[in-house]
Amino acid sequence: MKIIFFGTPEYVVPILEGLHKAYNRGKTEKELIGVLTQSPKPSGREHQVEFSAVDTFAHAHKIDIYFDADKLPDADLAICAAYGKIIPQNVIEKFPLGILNIHPSLLPQFRGASPIQATILEGLQTTGVTIIKMDAELDHGPIVSSFKSEVLETDTNETLRDRLFQESVEFLLELLPHYIAGKINLKEQDHSKASYTKPTLKEDGYIPGEYLTAVTQGVMVQSDWPIRFIKDFTLVVNPHTIDRYIRALAPWPGTFTFVTINNEKKRLKILKSHIEEEKLMLDEVQLEGKNPVTFEQFKSGYPSFAFA
Repeated sequence: MKIIFFGTPEYVVPILEGLHKAYNRGKTEKELIGVLTQSPKPSGREHQVEFSAVDTFAHAHKIDIYFDADKLPDADLAICAAYGKIIPQNVIEKFPLGILNIHPSLLPQFRGASPIQATILEGLQTTGVTIIKMDAELDHGPIVSSFKSEVLETDTNETLRDRLFQESVEFLLELLPHYIAGKINLKEQDHSKASYTKPTLKEDGYIPGEYLTAVTQGVMVQSDWPIRFIKDFTLVVNPHTIDRYIRALAPWPGTFTFVTINNEKKRLKILKSHIEEEKLMLDEVQLEGKNPVTFEQFKSGYPSFAFA
């Protein structure tokens, strides 16, 4: 058996580590023969080259690293988790057992790039991970298996994402021998129930000042807010939904608004919040060019501010 792992960010490294322990460690003939990851990129003001977390792990454990899918060696199976690029059909067809994609939602719900943000925004109490056999369409392939997981009231995009991928490790490793042996019957998704998400952008973090003025006072807003990165979804504006919005986009791209201070308009990042007595309570904020502070410290320093 020869396996290649497709992935890039830090939060999928536990899956790569699990595969390494199960298929390489202590074995004379290694079965995990390579990783496909994003190529190094210049980062920061000094433009130092930054390698992906998957690249770094593979290098440290002497696993071959590839940046071009067309140059992959022959293998039986690939495992994909947050690789970050569209995988063309000719690459999918390279693997006799296909490519298994680990997707952090209960498909067909929330196909696309922002399933965890959508889960938090819609206020779901349960989510999960679906492992599908990849086909040419986005998150469209047949389901190999899935599991459910609780969504906590305090979850951010980061905490829920990290937990789901960590929980995927044992689940995947128990599943793989049965899949490889051909003992799992794949299940077609109900495509009529599919919902779609797009990548979040920096501008998605903007929360109108009028919304914050209302919800911090516990006032209902007679407005529905269309959310760009979730297809056909609008948010009913109230303290709870704005709190979910802040958590769904934390830590990236993060949420922000504008405030006026001495007749000057400035950008204010909203870092943390919670609900208290049906009001949105801002916990931590950061004015442009300044360090993060508590909202109480901000109000003390700028008592005449107003949300713009």
